Amino acid sequence: MPIMTLRTTRGREKTVVNSLQAQIENDAYAIDAVLYPHDLKGYVFIEGDEVDIRDIADNLRHVKGVIDKDVDLEELDKFLSDEPQEIKLEPGDTVEVIGGPFKGEEAEIDRIDEANQEATIKLLEAAVPIPVTISVELLRKRSEE
Repeated sequence: MPIMTLRTTRGREKTVVNSLQAQIENDAYAIDAVLYPHDLKGYVFIEGDEVDIRDIADNLRHVKGVIDKDVDLEELDKFLSDEPQEIKLEPGDTVEVIGGPFKGEEAEIDRIDEANQEATIKLLEAAVPIPVTISVELLRKRSEE
């Protein structure tokens, strides 16, 4: 059975998954699996009969459409792995703070303390650049644009 991708409203992926589960339980859809990777916003993967996938997608809120391309299981392996993928942060990298009092702010890494898993950062939009030490768990590396 094909694995297809549903485009969803960003931030509503969990709602779509819950709605999918309710529809699958209540109706006789040939859906085998649903996958929502937390680090991939705006998309839900669904495995099943293509006609059923399209039918169920047409009847759900927050689903913007179905991408007309099958997904190989190998492409989803990185989302299925139990091992966290380590992203190497280095001084000079631009990051986004994803937790704590500076959540949503962009910053530049000044230095890394690997022993304590902390980074000293400078907030980019601050009036006065004050170094702040924060856990690397609360940082997400910005993609190169």
